[in-house]
Amino acid sequence: MKDYMAPMEGVTNFVYRRTYHRFYHPMDKYFTPFISAKPKKNLSFQEICEVSPERNEGMYVVPQILTCNADDFIRTAQLLKDDYGHQEVNLNLGCPSGTVTAKGKGAGFLAEPQKLDQFLDQIFSKLDMKISIKTRIGTHYEEDWEYLLAIYEKYPIHELIIHPRIQTDMYRGVPRLGAYEKAVNRLKMPLCYNGNLFSAADYKRITERFPDTCCFMYGRGLITNPGLVTEIREGIRPDKKTVREFHDCLFEEYRELLSGERNVLFRMKELWSYMAVNFTNYEKYAKKIKKSQHLSEYSSVVSSLFAEQDLID
Repeated sequence: MKDYMAPMEGVTNFVYRRTYHRFYHPMDKYFTPFISAKPKKNLSFQEICEVSPERNEGMYVVPQILTCNADDFIRTAQLLKDDYGHQEVNLNLGCPSGTVTAKGKGAGFLAEPQKLDQFLDQIFSKLDMKISIKTRIGTHYEEDWEYLLAIYEKYPIHELIIHPRIQTDMYRGVPRLGAYEKAVNRLKMPLCYNGNLFSAADYKRITERFPDTCCFMYGRGLITNPGLVTEIREGIRPDKKTVREFHDCLFEEYRELLSGERNVLFRMKELWSYMAVNFTNYEKYAKKIKKSQHLSEYSSVVSSLFAEQDLID
């Protein structure tokens, strides 16, 4: 079995990844938040931090690229290989955000299957490296999936990570498992399941329905409960002590790295927008965390939460 950390903008950056790697069951792969490929664009300082081996020691990190232009993808992928030693890159065909899809990128690219087909033909013919794809099953209609499967099976995709929702689903409702089943029955390439893995019970349901699936990507469920994969793989239930140590280490990393209280608070508030629901009676603490204006105020609220509440069983 293989476990992957999903790329989540603003959350799973290199600081989060290496802190997670220190405290919890290690992932087989960690995917970076997407790098937006553009003509003649060099990597920013933040993007260099995301992909540099020095910042990701001991982890298998896969840079994710967002673009609908084949030349830009090829240029960025080659740079990542030549300058930073990456042998695998991932194409983002899954982001449902309106600001991304309006430009025909992410899940929005799925609305143009002919253009996507041409794009894939170019990148696979010109790049000598592993190319994996993270995809949704369409934009507005699940029926789109049939056309996309016909395209995907033409290419030597290293791995197809499937989030079985259409773009307009966003993250609402339940994954369309029938679409994932079609891929399992049709495609010969390695597949990875992604979507609504919030508990060990969720993982069990997917493995029981798809026993041949041996690769799983965790996103929101893992950020909510960092001990999720540790529980699945090692049988160790999440405990408040480890969560506290994980939080404190991450908090200190951000305080050392970022300038100004506001930037640190932004990162930690984003984290708690997921993690808070993992605690009993969390609502009033979550509101106070969100309203915190200073690190001292934030630290006091967090300490109260850990002292007065427990993790949900």
